[in-house]
Amino acid sequence: MNYSFEYIDIILLAMIAGFIFLRLRGILGKKTGFEDEIKSNFHQETADVNEANVKKNLDFETFDEKAKKEFLKGAQIAYETIVTNFSNGKLKDIKSLLDLNVYEQFNSALDERKSKNYSSETTFVGINSAEIKDHKQNKNMLEVTVEFVSEIISCIKDKENKVISGDPKKIKKVHDVWKFSKDSRSNNPNWLLIDTQA
Repeated sequence: MNYSFEYIDIILLAMIAGFIFLRLRGILGKKTGFEDEIKSNFHQETADVNEANVKKNLDFETFDEKAKKEFLKGAQIAYETIVTNFSNGKLKDIKSLLDLNVYEQFNSALDERKSKNYSSETTFVGINSAEIKDHKQNKNMLEVTVEFVSEIISCIKDKENKVISGDPKKIKKVHDVWKFSKDSRSNNPNWLLIDTQA
């Protein structure tokens, strides 16, 4: 009788060991010999995707709706920042967003305002719309033209605080067409404002 119990114990242990082995194999998997091939293929596919993304960022032929939305978000922030800081005479705060020629134009306008003892008061109400009118690539330079429709309260006052233009109590609808540019070879994420048209 004792021998039969020992056989039963051995069989039970063998079954438990077999069950554990099958469970471990199911969880951990088994080596098939194709692991290196899978790794090399995945690496190649990842490299291809990354290369495609880089090309997509630099090639305006694939400037899709998602890319346009992302660009317009940044353009609207830049627009409000530039308008507000220019009005307040804080040109240094927006120098990194301006092309050298535009910076010099803005600086001349501020110098003229200062020489006449004029002051500007501007309240930026908001942007009604921003629409990409044109985008093109000229060698390594990418250019995007955006039409902004915004609402602004603004006026110019003389040294005696008398309003000489604008209205400090009236919201004015403003239409601006701005052109932004970026060197596709540059690591700088900023686009520069290179032209403004009212």
